[in-house]
Amino acid sequence: MDFIINVIHWSGAENIFTIGSFGIRYYSMCWLLAFVVSYILMLQVFKREGKSQEDLDQLTLYIFLGTILGARLGHCLFYEFDYYIQRPLEMFLPFRKGNDGWEFTGFAGLASHGAAIGILTALYLYARKTKTNFIWIADRLILVVPIAGAFVRIGNFFNSEIIGKAADPTLPWAVVFTQVDNVPRHPGQLYEAVGYILLFILLWVFYQKNQHPKPGLLFGIFLVCLFGIRFFVEFYKENQEAFENSMFINMGQLLSVPFILAGLYLIFRQAPTKKLK
Repeated sequence: MDFIINVIHWSGAENIFTIGSFGIRYYSMCWLLAFVVSYILMLQVFKREGKSQEDLDQLTLYIFLGTILGARLGHCLFYEFDYYIQRPLEMFLPFRKGNDGWEFTGFAGLASHGAAIGILTALYLYARKTKTNFIWIADRLILVVPIAGAFVRIGNFFNSEIIGKAADPTLPWAVVFTQVDNVPRHPGQLYEAVGYILLFILLWVFYQKNQHPKPGLLFGIFLVCLFGIRFFVEFYKENQEAFENSMFINMGQLLSVPFILAGLYLIFRQAPTKKLK
């Protein structure tokens, strides 16, 4: 049809290259870049704060495990609870049992809100083990979370998943995800990625220019802004599961509200008089 000639047609690109049955996926590469770039940036932060690279290596292990486990459990419990509550073992296996037996699916289903909960849990465990103040380390770790989130959303775009709602065909950046349908849509994944990149710049500049901000202030700004971005962009994204169609706001927005409220509390609470270490 003529009215969709000028929109961007995206056919998807799952694999960077494939050799036989083995392939390296763009989505996997984006996850890898998220961790590598975050590590490089956090190494700068740790050096500035007088912390060792060994401390960062230990933190990275905690965060990696917390992110993967949290993201997986978050998807299973928030979005497909009815299915996985009857098949709990499949939460942790890259297989799903179908009519023709078990099939390899990978870990098909990761939820960012679950990842957030997993990261906070891992951060708490790390802080307790190393006797580091939780708020102090949270104020530093969140500097890199937005850029990591941007990489993940770009990976979602490559996979033609978490697609946006139908858009005006005259919108210059409307995208037709040809693997899905022929409807011009908002590139919601890229909206979110751009928002996260801008938030990363804001937090990084604020940190560089303010050596001693109120404890929890950066963490609070991060929570309000990141989950505020998520809440807003959800208006331009299709619901992930059918049950969300009957909700006033979808699951992604509902799960964002507690994080935003926690962020507001951290921003406006009175600063503790005891210096954090």
